Amino acid sequence: MAKPIEKVMSAPEAIDRFVHDGDHLIIGNYTVGTCMELVFEIVRQNKKGFTLYSQSGILDVELLVAAGAVDKLVATYVLRSGGRKGGSAVERAINNGSLLMEDYTNFNYNARLMAGMHGFSFMQVFEGIMATDLFKKRSFLGEDKYRVITCPYTGKDVVTVPAANPDVCIVHVQRADTFGNAQYWGAIGSVPAAALASKRIIITCEEIVDTEIIRSSPHHTIIPAFRADAVVEVPWGAHPTEVVGHYNQDKLMWGLFIMAAATAESLQEWMDEWVYGCRDRRAYLDHYVERFGSGRLQKLVAKPLYSAPANYGSAFLSTWDENGKDRGTGLTMEEIENLLEERGLFHD
Repeated sequence: MAKPIEKVMSAPEAIDRFVHDGDHLIIGNYTVGTCMELVFEIVRQNKKGFTLYSQSGILDVELLVAAGAVDKLVATYVLRSGGRKGGSAVERAINNGSLLMEDYTNFNYNARLMAGMHGFSFMQVFEGIMATDLFKKRSFLGEDKYRVITCPYTGKDVVTVPAANPDVCIVHVQRADTFGNAQYWGAIGSVPAAALASKRIIITCEEIVDTEIIRSSPHHTIIPAFRADAVVEVPWGAHPTEVVGHYNQDKLMWGLFIMAAATAESLQEWMDEWVYGCRDRRAYLDHYVERFGSGRLQKLVAKPLYSAPANYGSAFLSTWDENGKDRGTGLTMEEIENLLEERGLFHD
């Protein structure tokens, strides 16, 4: 069996190696626990030309669009802090023609990811969408946004959406091991599908833990090691959004960002201070403490609220006993192979 490969690296290295200009990029997190440090690093490295997927675009999408990194956007919701007058980066970019956008319902967006995750070319969705502007109004996807096909079983017309297979997913989780087994819990939304539908996956986590901890709670694993490309340990890596079990949403920073997003000039000032002015998450946190004090940050730290443990126990953990014998037959592997060979049943 091949030995697993450790994939730990810094955020700058991960973005430099695995995120390329012109990629189809998906933000794996869904409103909460957003991979903010990876978004910041993409902006710092001046990556461009993305087709961006985001189920619920908040600070992350705003920053990428404001930085001029996004040409096309696929989403279900975006932040509109200033309403229809253009008080957000996305709204301003759409109005000035620098951004094209396709809008889906949450269900239909997820259907595209589920199709991509399972290797299907499309997924059927509810036909009621045909009565809405989401179906009738189309941008860069044109007729490929939705297609009506004949069901081979019923002969009826059904509505479908195309599979989504982004080039790279950036995602933040509570914990991962050095090999890329990533665990996430809380408002899970489309997080697993977004990651597993993608060709490359960059993971940031609050902490890197021993693989034995991962094995002790397998129901939390949403990304297996063989699918991960990079693991970056970034405590507070989702701030100012919240991470279940670690910290709450920072309403002060949210408020400052919302006010800044009202104009392109004030948003640029915010980015100069908090993104370009901080070389990494450590510098960002140091600057936060300088501005607002360490006490405010500590007030956000989550109080423990543990779930009941799940019992994964069994009579034994391996079919082989401590003497190397199969528990069912009482034979060693060599004895089993010899027996099969004697009967002409052994094949290399």
